Amino acid sequence: MTGSTQVIRKMTLTQVSDKFSLDIIYAFGSRAQEVVKWVNEEISALRISSLSDIDIGVKPSAGKILSLREKVHLSISFEDLFAVNRLDLVVLPEADPFLAANIIRGERIFCRDEHAADEYELYILRRAGDLAPLERERMSLIMETD
Repeated sequence: MTGSTQVIRKMTLTQVSDKFSLDIIYAFGSRAQEVVKWVNEEISALRISSLSDIDIGVKPSAGKILSLREKVHLSISFEDLFAVNRLDLVVLPEADPFLAANIIRGERIFCRDEHAADEYELYILRRAGDLAPLERERMSLIMETD
């Protein structure tokens, strides 16, 4: 592969983000590193696996709310881009705070503005941190037996 393939892959990510008004795209989960290697042209293709999917998290631009139809089309666009038939899409503002924190601990594969993305990640971590005591209490109540 050549450096032009990497440019094409990153341009395609940019085109998808433009089409759906996305500010940040993350790969997370068990195949996040594989996706990064693909984006950076370290591997030519993602392996086809019936056991695991690609997990993608997105942050839409301010004020943008993705409709159900847009989410379906966005998922299809990512499946086509990565040439996979299984992909889970999570829209960060709609996600549970702890899932959102897990997503941003994954790999950022696209962002419009590095500084804004860093600030957003700090916001997500603060939000999860603020809610951690309540989550621990919730879990202890769930695990409590009579």
